[in-house]
Amino acid sequence: MLFPGPRPWSVPIRIPSRSSLLRLRLLALLAGLALSLPSFACNAPKGYAVPLGGAVSPDDNAIWERLVQLAGGKDAHFVVIALASEKPEQAAAKAVEALVRRGARAQYLPIPARAPAQEASRAAQERELAARIMAASGVFFTGGAQSRLTDGLSPGGIPTPMLDAICAVKARGGVVAGTSAGAAVMSERMFRDPPDTLTLMKRGPAVGADVGPGLGFVGPGLFVDQHFLSRGRIGRLLAVMHAERIRLGVGVDEGSGAIFHDGSVEAIGSRGIVVIDLADATSDPRRGALNLRGVRLHYLEQGDQVDLATLTVRPAPGKRSGQLLEPALPGYAPYYPDGHFYADFLGDNTLAIAMARLMDSVVPDISGLAFAAGADSGHLRDLGFQFRLYKGVGSRAWMAEQSGSPRYTIERVYLDVEPVRMANPLHTPWRAGP
Repeated sequence: MLFPGPRPWSVPIRIPSRSSLLRLRLLALLAGLALSLPSFACNAPKGYAVPLGGAVSPDDNAIWERLVQLAGGKDAHFVVIALASEKPEQAAAKAVEALVRRGARAQYLPIPARAPAQEASRAAQERELAARIMAASGVFFTGGAQSRLTDGLSPGGIPTPMLDAICAVKARGGVVAGTSAGAAVMSERMFRDPPDTLTLMKRGPAVGADVGPGLGFVGPGLFVDQHFLSRGRIGRLLAVMHAERIRLGVGVDEGSGAIFHDGSVEAIGSRGIVVIDLADATSDPRRGALNLRGVRLHYLEQGDQVDLATLTVRPAPGKRSGQLLEPALPGYAPYYPDGHFYADFLGDNTLAIAMARLMDSVVPDISGLAFAAGADSGHLRDLGFQFRLYKGVGSRAWMAEQSGSPRYTIERVYLDVEPVRMANPLHTPWRAGP
């Protein structure tokens, strides 16, 4: 058996017995109230939207304990929705076990595939599921394919009773959280099935195929991306934000989460999140490819917060008592005497490493490249991109040693992205002699 003890996640939804009819009727009334809420209930300022970047372990205490605490502590009651997963029961089992281990009540909510030919029975079933959601204080989405979530909960952009109930849970102060695909659906726009990052940067996002409607739990004008630092997704997030004129983006890394609540974002977990601001960024359409100047970046780790209105960073208490790295101050004493060049700027965690290296070194800027070394045979095969990080107005960082390693919180690092022509082939054999 995968998990010892009771398995509430494995119990299918059945027609209620007579003894439980009264309770379900009361829950159905609550679900009916959810249906009467306005459509903006999903991004209402109350409640908590918590996208997790993926690869969240059942042992990630900082994440699971915080979710349970936000949903009511000992009174927390979660429903787990695994509609995105190819193996929903297995995915739900892990989430249920992790929540129950931290003291919450949690149950798997199996949502069947849509059956248009059985419209009446399907609608009744959706209302029963909505009633069960309304009885919870938290909703958790597992990973998988985010298009399954949006197509199942909001087919054709029309909210189902289940989605209305989820929005109502958040609107009354509850928690809506999700990992990987469950994080992607948190914004009003989301990646559906995009190509690799470099291809997306070269040709731009295709509306409907690469990008489509999300569920909007984090509010308007903000785009969420997951697996962000581990998979080097800064390029694709910048491409879609620029194409769709979205000002703010939040990239959440694996093993980490972002808590959206009351106009602020707080980082939780073992790695970090990046907040991207395009408010003052510029682009030259004559360049013929993606280019941006003056992008502002902030990097947050466990306990750090940023105000979404002012984009002011509030470091966690442990960071505030550490070393302040602010180039504008006379006491600025960075550790590194030089910078670094990154041949693969879209590599695993390269962005976070480069931001920290910039703020803790004497150099004014740090650069890197992103390109396909002979793998692309299309007409854009020579197109690459240069990334330049640099210090500017308001740039500062806080550094504290944790478990023998430096950990950073970074406010206002600036980024330029320029298209460049790469040699093809990139290199040839070295031969001795003239």
